[in-house]
Formats: sequence, structure tokens, C-alpha cells
Amino acid sequence: MVRKAALVAALALSLAACQESTVSSNRHLQPIPPQTLALMSTKGMDQDDPILVRVFKMESELEVWKKAEDGQYALLKTYPICRWSGQLGPKMREGDRQAPEGFYAVSPGLMNPNSSFYLSFNTGFPNAFDRAHGRTGSHLMVHGSCTSRGCFAMTDEAIAEVYALAREAFEGGQRAFQFQSYPFRMTPENLAQSRYDPNSAFWRNLKEGWDYFEVTRREPPVEVCGGRYSFGTENCTPIDGTVAAAVRARALQDEVEIARLIEAGEPAVRVVYEDGGGHPSFGLANATTTDVSSATAFAALDAGRAQNDDRLGIVSRPEALAAGPRLVPVDSNGRPIEPEAPATAVATAPAPQPGAPAATAAAPAPQPGEATRTEPFYARMLGGLFSNLPFGGAPEPAAPVSAPTPPQRGAALIPGAQPTGPATGYSALR
Repeated sequence: MVRKAALVAALALSLAACQESTVSSNRHLQPIPPQTLALMSTKGMDQDDPILVRVFKMESELEVWKKAEDGQYALLKTYPICRWSGQLGPKMREGDRQAPEGFYAVSPGLMNPNSSFYLSFNTGFPNAFDRAHGRTGSHLMVHGSCTSRGCFAMTDEAIAEVYALAREAFEGGQRAFQFQSYPFRMTPENLAQSRYDPNSAFWRNLKEGWDYFEVTRREPPVEVCGGRYSFGTENCTPIDGTVAAAVRARALQDEVEIARLIEAGEPAVRVVYEDGGGHPSFGLANATTTDVSSATAFAALDAGRAQNDDRLGIVSRPEALAAGPRLVPVDSNGRPIEPEAPATAVATAPAPQPGAPAATAAAPAPQPGEATRTEPFYARMLGGLFSNLPFGGAPEPAAPVSAPTPPQRGAALIPGAQPTGPATGYSALR
């Protein structure tokens, strides 16, 4: 009891959310819902086991993972995020409305029981990586309501449950839980399509942490080496060589798939928001074009509130949220590709002259000693690199898609972009 009282006192002295604190209450002491406790039981988890949190901007989802009996983390629940602001990409400076991306540690002192937005916790921005790159900002929170100025906003009900899960993990002895914030799920499809985004190199660095967690299902040790995140190292040296090799092998498999997708014609695009996004389950992004009137935006807002029993609270910039994302095709320099002008005439071959032999199209014969290449370039480049790995070799080619996926979440694809590949990640926005 003394330990719990000390914890509650530490929480009461923590930082405020995106604005000043309100009058103290006991809402931070709400128990974990019975349904979630039952779910834990089926997965071999106790309520005071450690947690790990992952956030994905583009999908507008927050995952809570919990350490199971075998010492590895398993996914407990996925919660929709009602609102995040800015664009995909890291926070750079105070006031840019960007929600952070990176790996952070959330301790009891970063939990705020008296938040103006019901309950909240500070993400821990800026961390050592952010400070090394001169990034600035403060009070970047995960909180209730549906308003964001660089935060991740959830419903009051959702933040109450996540807060309770964190509180019980701290009570069980966890000193801090890891908070992993990504622009999107680090799939080959998403990385292929974002290959020319200005943030691509940074996102590839984040993927190293993603790969470590996907391989080990353990919290990746994090430090900064040479201005980059370094995972699974101590003093910039791998802690476990076997784990490091397995993580590299997984990363190489994904690189093969990325190369295959690019050769198959996967377009390079950027996802552009008016000002952030939110999960489609809230019904706040229902427009079908980027030309959204205020009346349309607020109609979408009202529909979302009605659907969710008025639990959204304040919604920031609803007209921007209702506009939804746009997919913008870009060139290798990251510049938008202008739509091609429509053809004005059809070129025809001249008619053959009387007595002239008919022309036939034929591929030139290979020169003596020249090999005929029929395999894709990534197979030629990597050869049998994966033949001895325990992961089953290079990935099989994806099945062809017979028709493009219709637009979702108000996404508007500008002329000139042709959807290809499975409807995952960026493709699911089309």
C-alpha cells in the first residue's frame, strides 16, 4: 500500500498535457475493464506485467503489447486514434504541429492524472536523438478528446484504459515503458511507395528498431550512434551477435521484396494531409475530394459524434480532418509529378509502298557470348544469398491484383497515379 501511495503521489506531480491541468480527480485510478482482464487471461498475461506501446500515424492506431509468460511481448489490444496533427514525418521544432516519431521511454513521472483532456501521458519528446539533431518541442502527449497540436488524441474511454494498463505495469515494477512512434507500419509496400520521400532515410532507420522487435518480440535496447538510432547495442556494439544476424537477415528479406515491388511498377508517392488524420471508425473523414466545404466537413463531424455517443469532445480543425489524405506521385527527387497532357493526335505508321515487303517487329538477336536474362534484377543481384537462411528464402511474388481498390477515408489520388499492388498501407488509402 505504501508503494501504491508513492506511485499515485508521483503521478499527481507529473506534467500537463497540451494545455494546463484541471482540478484533481480520481479518474486516473479507474480499474482495467473486465473484458480486457479476461483477454489478458486468455493470453497468459497478468495485469501488472510490463507493457510496450506502438503508434502508427497513417493507420491512426495505437497498439498495447504486454509481456507474456515466455518473456516475449504479445499484442494485447489495438486502439483507434481519433486525431493527430501535421504530416507524416518527425517533429522538428516547437509549434510545427508535428506529432513525434521515434523511440521514447515513458516513466511514471510523465503520466498526467489531471490533464485538461481527461487523462494523458507525455511521450518523452525530445529524446537523445531529437536533441542531437536540434529538434525542439514540449508537452507532446497521448491524451483524451479529439484535438491535437502535435499530440495523439484518443477517446476518453480509450485513454482511461491505456492509462490503467500503464499504471498497473508501473505498480508491477516496470520503471518505464517503451513508446515506439512510426509514420506507418514498416511493410515493404509502404517503404517502396515512400522511397523518394524526404524522410525516407529516417524512416529506414526506424525500421531497424521495428525489425528488432519483429524478430525478438523483446523491447529493443536503444542508443544514438553517429547521429542515428542504434538498436540492440551497448556502446554502439551489438549485445548479441546471433540476434543481430537474425535482424539483418529479416531486413534483407524485406529489401528483396521492396526491389521486386519497384521493378513491378510500384509508384513512388507522398501522402499529404491538410492537417493530420484520424481513424475512419470515427466517421470524421467522409469527403471524396479535396474540395471540401465547411458545411461538408462539419456534417462529417456531426455524423462521427452521433456514431460515437458524443464521446469525442473537442475536435480540432474538423474541416482539415474531413478532407482526408491525398496521394501525390513524386519523381526520384521527391518532386510532384505533373499529370501528362492528353494526347491530341494518334500517330500512325505510313502505309507500305506497292511491292515493298511487309515490315515485322522482331527483337534483335543476342550477340555471340551474350547471356539471355529473364530473371528480375533483384534475383540476379542477390543470387542465392537467402538459400541457407532459416527464414525460408526470398519472399514469393505477390499475387496480381485484378482491380484497383476504390478510395477510402476521403483519399483523393491526383491524376497520373495508377494504383498497383495489394491494398495495404498507402494503397489502402486509394
